[in-house]
Amino acid sequence: MAEQATATKTVLFEILRQDTTDSAPYWEKFELDYRPNMNVISALMEIRRNPVNYDGKKTTPVTWDMNCLEEVCGACSMVINGRPRQSCTALVDQLEQPIKLEPMKTFPVVRDLQVDRTRMFDSLKRVKAWVPIDGTYDLGEGPRMPERKRQWAYELSKCMTCGVCLEACPNVNSGSDFIGPAPLSQVRLFNSHPTGAMNKDERLNAIMGDGGLANCGNSQNCVVACPKGIPLTTSIAALNRDTSVQMFKNFFGSDHMVD
Repeated sequence: MAEQATATKTVLFEILRQDTTDSAPYWEKFELDYRPNMNVISALMEIRRNPVNYDGKKTTPVTWDMNCLEEVCGACSMVINGRPRQSCTALVDQLEQPIKLEPMKTFPVVRDLQVDRTRMFDSLKRVKAWVPIDGTYDLGEGPRMPERKRQWAYELSKCMTCGVCLEACPNVNSGSDFIGPAPLSQVRLFNSHPTGAMNKDERLNAIMGDGGLANCGNSQNCVVACPKGIPLTTSIAALNRDTSVQMFKNFFGSDHMVD
């Protein structure tokens, strides 16, 4: 009897779907046979293989983004049972049924669970979230970072641009230009790099304007939601100090200020 019960165990999904960028969203139910160690991604792949809904009607395969399947790339972010997170590490055994899947509302929906995260990538461009290198000659290894500084910089470097912190932040929405916690934390990361620090003033000035640091309401939602446990609000607090110093440098002239 126990074996028979296990064989007939099913998992119920409710997915918020949207056929095009402009069409109205609608809910669709799917029931799948249960498998041990099943995650949300494997369930979506099963629906894609056999797109038949709960009512037994043939439907279109569900669209979503994925890549690494090991919580490194950040592509498979979605809202699962009301919580933004990575679907590759969302195990069915640990989720309350019916399992509700929705696209992140912070970003425009492309189709179903797939969203356009251009807003976030544009913010990273705005703050120059990279270390510029002159490739015309070998720069060598560069200055060594103190171990303690390297350790916390490594924690910030774990950001996979998944967008979960932006989805969790109440200040990131269609009515706000706030760039969000992830791009701000990247400012601190690249400003701490010995070579990246050459553009420190540019990055700080970029977050001192509209949509920048001042738009953070310190709700702490981002820290709770971050799948990598990055101390985002700690970075934001540090940037508050750095931008205050930068403001005085801008006012009095950098030649008269000492870092």
